[in-house]
Amino acid sequence: MAKESTIKEEGEKKFSFVFGKINYIIMIAGLLLLALGYLLLCGGGSDDPNVFNPAMFNTRRLVVAPILIVLGLVAEIVAIMYKSKK
Repeated sequence: MAKESTIKEEGEKKFSFVFGKINYIIMIAGLLLLALGYLLLCGGGSDDPNVFNPAMFNTRRLVVAPILIVLGLVAEIVAIMYKSKK
């Protein structure tokens, strides 16, 4: 269960985070992977609709970017589900 706050004997509330430090590190890494994947996915269009731009179908947009996005989503799930051994 997640601990939001505990009450001491004096009546003061002690604040504690829901996740540990490692969870937040994994979350940040996942967000960076997602952002990088979406940045690699953008572009490749053409200003003139009558001109075909083959850069839209290159390996970066069809393979690398989706893999990074999926890895970022997996990292976010792991960050949420990970429980430290303490």
